[in-house]
Amino acid sequence: MIHPTAIVESDLPPDASVGPYAVIGTDVEFGSSARIGAHAVVMGPSRFGDDVSIGPSAVLGTDPQDLKYDGERTELRVGGRTVIREFANINRGTSSSGRTVIGTDCLIMAYVHIAHDCLVGDRVILANAVNLAGHVQIGNDVTIGGVVPVHQFVRVGMHAMIGGGFRINKDIPPFVLASGYPLRVAALNSVGLRRKGFTAERLDELDRVFRHLFKSPGILTGKASALLSDPDCGEDGEYLARFVLSSKRGVIN
Repeated sequence: MIHPTAIVESDLPPDASVGPYAVIGTDVEFGSSARIGAHAVVMGPSRFGDDVSIGPSAVLGTDPQDLKYDGERTELRVGGRTVIREFANINRGTSSSGRTVIGTDCLIMAYVHIAHDCLVGDRVILANAVNLAGHVQIGNDVTIGGVVPVHQFVRVGMHAMIGGGFRINKDIPPFVLASGYPLRVAALNSVGLRRKGFTAERLDELDRVFRHLFKSPGILTGKASALLSDPDCGEDGEYLARFVLSSKRGVIN
């Protein structure tokens, strides 16, 4: 199922599908049922899980766009069942971490750019034209709306949802909806959390923590520190508080 116009320099599984004029360089590994669209370019070293789909004209595994990169061996890793759509561009890592990593079951829409050394979790949705600068970390189950630039070294906590068209220059806490100019915490991501199986009791506990951190007066880090000494904080509340306290870029609130 390899089109005769494709250029393939790596061994592919027998059930792989490669479209017209696609280019697959050396040191590229695909799991079973790989689908590579027309004119896509995949360079190595790159590793892909099973059932990965790559859209037409996507460019993956190319050298990082970093002036410090000096040709060292680095990788791109993409988990199984991830879909990467048309014209997406994902670079390999640098010597800083050695790899760029995309998790399983992600949807990377058209024109998304994921720069060097990014870590993208599982079940992440990046809408059209999201641009991740280097070293960005995206937690599991995050959704980012279209045309959003994300500053280098920013972290986005798990289960967060960011509206389209906004600029992310600070860390986004887990479990929240973020929107506005400047970007702010708008609400708890209640609908998204219910869809992910959060129980009513768990949501109530998280809502109490959320209101304490983001709706009550006081300094955010001080409120986060107080939460850690609260025996009723809960696992989610503790994770949220520690995320705030470990931030190096600052946290939106």
